[in-house]
Amino acid sequence: MEKITLCGDDCLACPRYQARTREEQEKAAELWYRTGMRNSVVPPEKMACTGCSSHKECTYGLTDCTKAHGVEKCSQCGAFPCGKIESVLEKSAKIQKKCRAVCSLAEYAALEKAFFHKEENLRK
Repeated sequence: MEKITLCGDDCLACPRYQARTREEQEKAAELWYRTGMRNSVVPPEKMACTGCSSHKECTYGLTDCTKAHGVEKCSQCGAFPCGKIESVLEKSAKIQKKCRAVCSLAEYAALEKAFFHKEENLRK
């Protein structure tokens, strides 16, 4: 089974998506802050995640874009790769660099699988 987001993230590998207990959500909140994916450590309930999809608000603004182009994922669009997805990939590369510096090997491995193979996941 696969659960790939609009921009190519792998929900099933994501520590936030996998976090079910309060303790796991607290750990994910701290990790998101440490890696720069959040500006603060948020309450555990704000870390609960069911995955991104075309019916949810996208932090990258891709939901409206995919709807406007009549596709479910960026890779299905005739304009792929466009400036929007290129921007997402650039931001992801910056986060990846920070993750290498601040994460344990296990944390980095999980984040890499979840977030740093976007283009590859979209092209499947």
